[in-house]
Amino acid sequence: MATEEVNKPPSLPQYPEMIFAAIAALNDINGSNKSAISNHIESSYGDLQPGNPNLLSHHLNRMIESGELIMVKNNYMRPIPNAPPKRGRGRPPKPKLLVPPGTVLSPARPRGRPPKPKDPSGVAAPPKASAGSGRPRGRPPKKGRPGVGSATTTTTGPARPRGRPPKVKTPFAAMGFD
Repeated sequence: MATEEVNKPPSLPQYPEMIFAAIAALNDINGSNKSAISNHIESSYGDLQPGNPNLLSHHLNRMIESGELIMVKNNYMRPIPNAPPKRGRGRPPKPKLLVPPGTVLSPARPRGRPPKPKDPSGVAAPPKASAGSGRPRGRPPKKGRPGVGSATTTTTGPARPRGRPPKVKTPFAAMGFD
């Protein structure tokens, strides 16, 4: 039994305790970086586990998430107890209204356009008749007007064709090249 107690490694404090002790011992105003904390722990506690850098990183990240440490420019430091909380990016949320207990609030309005009211009688309306006005659907055809480019023949003669008129070719005789 005596040999078992001799071969037992000395009990080390928990990693958060070692980290807090290292930051307090280094006593840097701007905080202590990871390598300085690691060097201090190795020099103070001697034989550590082979995975010390990974364990140190894990515990540092966990302590940042829990708020025990803050990180400023890659340096770890303890938060100042009376410092105002750090504001996040973007617009702050609106303050919630305090409602006395027992007050019934109406449910929040849903997004989007409200649905049409349903028929209270429950009978479906007959489909609308499309031939009620007697007019066909769509744009009406153009009517022929005299002097305007219509596609139908008018009383003055044949209609002009659509589009740009063809270029008029003058005969050579008219230009004097006989």
